[in-house]
Amino acid sequence: MVRIAYDIMEAMENSVGKKLTFSKELAYILGLFITALGVSFMEKPDFGVSMVVAPAYLIYRKLNPVWSFFTFGTAEYMLQFVLLLVMMLVLRKFRISWFFSFVTAVIYGFMLDFCMGLTATLATDTMGQRLAMYIAGILLCCAGISLVFHTYIPPEVYELFVKEVSKAFDIEIHKFKTCYDISSMLISVVMSFCFFGLWVFVGVKTGTVVCALINGSIIKVFSHFYRKHLHFTATFPKLQEFFNK
Repeated sequence: MVRIAYDIMEAMENSVGKKLTFSKELAYILGLFITALGVSFMEKPDFGVSMVVAPAYLIYRKLNPVWSFFTFGTAEYMLQFVLLLVMMLVLRKFRISWFFSFVTAVIYGFMLDFCMGLTATLATDTMGQRLAMYIAGILLCCAGISLVFHTYIPPEVYELFVKEVSKAFDIEIHKFKTCYDISSMLISVVMSFCFFGLWVFVGVKTGTVVCALINGSIIKVFSHFYRKHLHFTATFPKLQEFFNK
């Protein structure tokens, strides 16, 4: 799958000349939407969701049958709020701008619920359809996450956690991302066993393992492409100054 990402990037590089100016604010909105769409694509074929969202997905699957209003998006921003608190305890500091990551999580949560509705009727009757949808989902997630990394607006708490903790401990971000993903996957396995019974895997399957192993590398590919071909500029410089304080 990493090979697929490289091939796509190479084809796009051959068709693009100089850098294109791209709004950081647009990158933020587009990145969130692409990520949400990617997650909804990955959920549909039942190969296992991304290990990053798996804990929230399991909470959603557990509580939604009881409380129908408790959506996947709701589980996402509630869990991210908890992760934000954990990050502040680990780093022993806080910034006002970090709380906007929770705002981002809420926006993403609504986008995710919208995208889940969009993909609800997509066909997954054949193995080919399921594989195509899953591969597209992985690529969309990585493209969206990397795009949000190139903005000044605080990303989702998942990405903020990876960015801030890797920087604080001087760890390469793509390596730390891979370790974080694997840890999240293991936690999700334990949650699945606790919620649905021993050896019952809900949302954590073969596709989840594949994601844990390759997501960090694919994000790196997209980041390289963005840096090479896009010049990100702030449409609202004063807003950028506020978040960079």
